Amino acid sequence: MIQNIFNFFSAMGDEFALFMISLIPLIEERGAIIFGAARGMAWYKVLPICITANMLPVPFLLIFGMKIIAWLKTTRTFGPFFTKYEKKLQSKSEAVKKYGFFALTMFVGIPVPGTGAWSGSLVATILGFDFKRGLLSIFLGVVLAGVILTLASYGVLGFLKVFL
Repeated sequence: MIQNIFNFFSAMGDEFALFMISLIPLIEERGAIIFGAARGMAWYKVLPICITANMLPVPFLLIFGMKIIAWLKTTRTFGPFFTKYEKKLQSKSEAVKKYGFFALTMFVGIPVPGTGAWSGSLVATILGFDFKRGLLSIFLGVVLAGVILTLASYGVLGFLKVFL
């Protein structure tokens, strides 16, 4: 299924595909950076596109995230998934609550399944983070995740090639 998504968006150009893939929840910039590396795109083009697109929904999620989840939980199609998803976020929110800004940044920035800008935005709304503080924390996490995945996908030498 993910391959079909990549193929669909690639038909409109690799940059467009990167942008659109970075917007998709659970795939986000993490999948898009790997996609860009697999397509042989330069990391210095991939990284800014992915960060920009991944951050695009964050302000809206910080404002409307819990309302959207509450509505999706009432639907027959998405209800069971989002009920589990909210419980998973609630369990992860305890660590974020304890350590605040830094924990939210790390939650978003360490690229493991179930974390990222979308999840981080919803955790921030669950915990009642201030909008600006949440936005900055998530942005720093997205940049951190992007750098980690770029280094992993392109290799440290490929990343440093521009500077050498």
